[in-house]
Amino acid sequence: MPELTIRPGHPDFLDLPWDEPLEDWETPRLVDLPRGISRHVVRFVSYRHGIYAIKQLPEPAALRDYGALRTLEDRQAPAVTAVGYVTGRDSDRTSENAAALITRYLDYAFSYRELLEGPGFGTHREQLLDAFASLLVELHLAGCFWGDCSLSNTLYRWDADGIVTHMVDAETASIHDGLSDGRREEDLDIMTENVAGGMGDIAAERGVDLDDADLELGLDIAGRYRGLWHELSAVWVVGRNEQYKIAERIARINDLGFNVEDLTVASADGTLALNVRVGGRSFHANRLKELTGVEAGERQASTILDDLYYYTAKYATDTPATVASFRWRVDAFEPILDRLRAIPEVVDPVQSYCDLLNHRYLMSVEAREDVGTEAAFESWIGEGMPGFDPSVDG
Repeated sequence: MPELTIRPGHPDFLDLPWDEPLEDWETPRLVDLPRGISRHVVRFVSYRHGIYAIKQLPEPAALRDYGALRTLEDRQAPAVTAVGYVTGRDSDRTSENAAALITRYLDYAFSYRELLEGPGFGTHREQLLDAFASLLVELHLAGCFWGDCSLSNTLYRWDADGIVTHMVDAETASIHDGLSDGRREEDLDIMTENVAGGMGDIAAERGVDLDDADLELGLDIAGRYRGLWHELSAVWVVGRNEQYKIAERIARINDLGFNVEDLTVASADGTLALNVRVGGRSFHANRLKELTGVEAGERQASTILDDLYYYTAKYATDTPATVASFRWRVDAFEPILDRLRAIPEVVDPVQSYCDLLNHRYLMSVEAREDVGTEAAFESWIGEGMPGFDPSVDG
């Protein structure tokens, strides 16, 4: 008899045919969504609460996956949200049909295959590399050894002009208070091998010679990871009369989107050694929500904050920050968001708002003067919504 363990605030899922293997389900709640290649059966179901992914796997793996995802959520790491699990679907706990993991589907997400151009990632390559590097850095900062990072077990979302990635499959993950350099390098080695294998498979599917496959992709990600990790974790030494560099160091980390949780300053030989403990990559997202109540991705938030500052400088210079933020949301943000929601092709209006802001900036540079949002909106629509990618946005 199947037993369901579900977190509050979600459906009870009791109307699903848990006695049947997932591949045989015919419930009307099923929806077809993009997915990567998985060694387990994965189905998607829709409720008024949202869309959920259900993955069928042995009971020990399901419990391990669920526990890792819950811990990562507590540590605000970039992973999908674990909603619950189902056990007792088979008397053999190790059988593939024994259990199921339920996670919340990431809104506006897409699989890596929707980024492919030819045998590789084309114009999206730089964005993908930065996103993968940042994902591993954030997970390692949270003490997570993934053990199976690949193109397939990651979900992707547009985040302003970049891509943000989330861990999907955590059944091989283990969570610790911290990771040694050796463990981090082991994770990078696994990632490099998996990504090279994935790119080789893509080349084979498309009839591309292996010599032309993007087999160096994982090595490039590892290189960017090491650069970012050094930026965040290196101990900086400054002179006693250079305390201003402490603020510069924190600002640099914040510019990268990361939060500074602790700063330790050690004094020796007339110098100060700065050791920073870095948290998750949500600095601008937290700031935007604090000021305006608007929720957005990290890079989206950075872009939208620039719009808030632009509005304040132009229309509310002598207004208290809280009032200016409220006026911006009522007068500038929400009206445009309503118009974007009315466009059938727009699935993620916040992302499209960022596309519009980028268009306004380019128009202003070309005109050598500020171009208003209304004029930019009309131009953006007239030019076919540049920046909007229907292959992944809708």
